[in-house]
Amino acid sequence: MVCPHCEGAEDVFSRGYARKDLESYRKKGASKATNVMLDLFKSVGVTGKNLLDIGGGVCAISHELIAAGLSHAVDVDASTAYINVAKEEAERRGHPDKIQFQHGDFVQLAPEIESADIVTLDRVVCCYPDFHALVDLSSQRAKEFYGLVYPRDNVITKFGIHVLNFFVFRLQGNPFRTFVHDSKAIDSIITGNGLRQIKHKNVGFWQVFVYQRS
Repeated sequence: MVCPHCEGAEDVFSRGYARKDLESYRKKGASKATNVMLDLFKSVGVTGKNLLDIGGGVCAISHELIAAGLSHAVDVDASTAYINVAKEEAERRGHPDKIQFQHGDFVQLAPEIESADIVTLDRVVCCYPDFHALVDLSSQRAKEFYGLVYPRDNVITKFGIHVLNFFVFRLQGNPFRTFVHDSKAIDSIITGNGLRQIKHKNVGFWQVFVYQRS
């Protein structure tokens, strides 16, 4: 079954949007929030490890960790445009053979996805309606580390997301929506799958969490 929300994501994360994101990454590097995760993973060492990056976008996490010694990455993304620009960047950096791309809804593809040493969801939880399934299935697949970046759970953020959904997506007739999910509920799912929180940092609109397998 095709997820209407994911079909809407194809329109939102279009070729033009993905291209601008790639150009920004090439000029400025990964975002501040993403770098919080990257710095932690690099500090513990990633040589020989593998990565599952869900909704990886331009694959900034994959590119940066491969440069730091990561052996292999799997990127699962609902946006064809983002997969295309991520492949282009992998070619440019000389490691196209180190990233495997899968297009589609991770929750539906999960039975086919193997576990990885590191699992990341960078600004992905806020783009998916069923956060419970997404977080549960993805955190189960983290052998060592699990990292997330998603919006801070407060009144201001919720109001901003509501305005965005109404004036941008609903009026355009696009089924895609963004969400501010409950942080405590997300943490409960992750810790219930045997991971403990080792890092939390607020970075502007975003909050960064990293968990480690107990």
